[in-house]
Amino acid sequence: MISFQRVTYRYPQPAGSQPLAPALDELSVQIDEGELILVIGPSGAGKSTFLRCLNGLTPHFYGGVLSGQVQVAGRDPVALGPQGMAHAVGMVFQDPETQFVTDQVEDELVFGMENQALPPALMRKRVEEVLDQLTIAHLRGRRMNTLSGGEKQRVAIASVLTMNPDVLVLDEPTSQLDPQSAEEVLVAIRRLNEDLGLTVILAEHRLERVVQFVDRVLYLPGPGGQALLDDPRTVMAAVELNPPLASLGKAKGWQPLPLTVKQARRFLPRGRRSQAMERSAAAESATLATGDALRPGQPAASALATVDNVSFDYRGHPALRGVSFSLQPGEVVALMGRNGSGKSTLLKLLAGLHKPGRGSVRLAQAGQESLDTRSAPLEAIVRVVGYVPQNPGALLFKDTVLEELAFTRQGHKLPPDPAADRALLARLGLAGQAERYPRDLSSGQRQRVALAAILVAQPALLLLDEPTRGLDYAQKEALSAILLEQRRQGRAVLLATHDVELAARCADRVVLLGDGQVVVDGPTRQVMTGSLIFASQVNKLYRDPRFLVVEDAVAAAGSLA
Repeated sequence: MISFQRVTYRYPQPAGSQPLAPALDELSVQIDEGELILVIGPSGAGKSTFLRCLNGLTPHFYGGVLSGQVQVAGRDPVALGPQGMAHAVGMVFQDPETQFVTDQVEDELVFGMENQALPPALMRKRVEEVLDQLTIAHLRGRRMNTLSGGEKQRVAIASVLTMNPDVLVLDEPTSQLDPQSAEEVLVAIRRLNEDLGLTVILAEHRLERVVQFVDRVLYLPGPGGQALLDDPRTVMAAVELNPPLASLGKAKGWQPLPLTVKQARRFLPRGRRSQAMERSAAAESATLATGDALRPGQPAASALATVDNVSFDYRGHPALRGVSFSLQPGEVVALMGRNGSGKSTLLKLLAGLHKPGRGSVRLAQAGQESLDTRSAPLEAIVRVVGYVPQNPGALLFKDTVLEELAFTRQGHKLPPDPAADRALLARLGLAGQAERYPRDLSSGQRQRVALAAILVAQPALLLLDEPTRGLDYAQKEALSAILLEQRRQGRAVLLATHDVELAARCADRVVLLGDGQVVVDGPTRQVMTGSLIFASQVNKLYRDPRFLVVEDAVAAAGSLA
């Protein structure tokens, strides 16, 4: 079905720069028809490049030099290009907004089929099928600019499925989805694969969500390494990019290596899980009885930011309703909730990009009167708040990564400090990208560049919208370390995230939104423990508030399996 024979590809070399390492280097793989393949590897290892080769975007759109042979469904993508491969390969990109061409959801689903001049009855049938498969029927009449990032991602997948391709290619399809929506999408993809024999190739960093659904895993190590294509357990045992349960299994010597909570549960002592659940229930009952936690945060005099009874609508569509909470210096808060619950909207209100319809958002300034974002100029707000949106490309427009950081310093009237800028890039795993053009980088690399460009200004309040999008596990560890450092320096950090593992690792509090309202606001261990959706893998295994991350379970080895 898919064949790569000694494929090597280099992106175009910027004028005056050092030669780039090949994105793909002598890659040879064979994928059978009807397989569901997961592509993994460090950020920048060539995963997106591999996917783009399947429909001819590489090299037709991106330029560069490709050698070797590529065959997909009996076609040559290098010879035919994206237009010639459109009937065979449907692709969903990391940034779904880039592939939308209409203003309304249903129009977007129909657009490709109209270009193929399909009969209206067939188009209606396919639209209804994908709306049901991806549980987005409620979005059919919505305008694209009113959708959340996760809703846009599901619409993008649906628009490709209506074309009925032979091969479905997905680049990080769950990166903007909440855990429940991600599972629904993956189950739908698996059903398409099993029932219709659709060949599916997907690249993903959040392996804990995906690895149990796939037939085989293709590991791309990056320049100079040897690719590996094998069953999931074999690949997980051989590489360092492991989801939490696999890391825990390696640390404890569990064999066979567990990839799901169900598989790991057999290694717990009999009765251990029920005892933990009883302890968890007792702790939660005691907390609720005293009323000390699990309630919306109240404004405090020392708060860096105070959101007071805020509501906001998008053209009559409610996004937030009566939201109140505060952010204190020296705390990391995870803002969680299903897609469309209002997380990104709340961040934009704190950043001054939206004005509250009702209520107020106030930001503290050292030694000065607090700012009301409804009336304060944006220039004053950005001196207090650093904001990294879901699409980091919106912040990047200079010629090199270093120039992006220097531009931020200049805008905040800070002295140039190239040495400090390079040190920050090194901590974010970007030391080798300092002279690169930012938009030539991978999605995960662009995410880290945008974060670096904000951090050099040392904002008192840091707002991050899906900061782990495109990051591998090692880079998430580095990000966690930087966020905890910001906390030690007295800054407040608010993360809008679907990444429960990141929240478990570095958040002090979790604010859970539902339907535009604060449902729960409390300490991370209390909020996440026992949750059916927003618990970490380790916590789902032990159901014990003492254990959220792998290190918790390893440190307590004497009392656990």
